[in-house]
Amino acid sequence: MLSVSCKAAIKSVVYLGSKLQPDDRAGVKDIARFINENEHTVGKVLQKLVQSEIIHSTKGPNGGFYISDKQKTRPVITLVDAIDGLTVFEQCGLGFASCNDHRPCPFHHDFKKVRELFRKMCSENTIDDLCLQVENGLAWVGE
Repeated sequence: MLSVSCKAAIKSVVYLGSKLQPDDRAGVKDIARFINENEHTVGKVLQKLVQSEIIHSTKGPNGGFYISDKQKTRPVITLVDAIDGLTVFEQCGLGFASCNDHRPCPFHHDFKKVRELFRKMCSENTIDDLCLQVENGLAWVGE
């Protein structure tokens, strides 16, 4: 359902929020290596996330990417919207452009339930909720 870029964005943000100390900054190479994603993809999504004010970046020798406590309170759906847009929650499971309730694909009715559940999950969970799972050892994002 989510693009490779969107998955990389979510993993990057969870890495920033769960693996770094509040004053630390991370570079693209370190993030990409840790979450096992393409460095170019990670660089592009991080810039989009900065533009969307989901994370911060600073330049210079002590620069890099980071996330504030306030930014961690945002719902995960803001990440999805910034990278893939909210239309991912309306797309056909088989990729048909004209799939709808009146002209459904074979997966339509079941996939519609999955999309709605996933949208709810992304709306109700904050970035911090995901970070806390990693910090508490209940989930992981890389290595």
